[in-house]
Amino acid sequence: ILIRAAIRKGRTAYFHAGAGIVADSVPAAEYDETLAKALGFFATLNLHPQSEYASLTT
Repeated sequence: ILIRAAIRKGRTAYFHAGAGIVADSVPAAEYDETLAKALGFFATLNLHPQSEYASLTT
């Protein structure tokens, strides 16, 4: 299962973060975990995500 992946094409980076959903997963917790994974990637590269979800963390 690919949980995190990044591809760079020129000066553009594409990043995906996901979660493994199982029978006892809590949707809100999975969402928070996925968001934390993505924000770690952005922070490492000093990037600011352009997403409708970015405002949820500020």
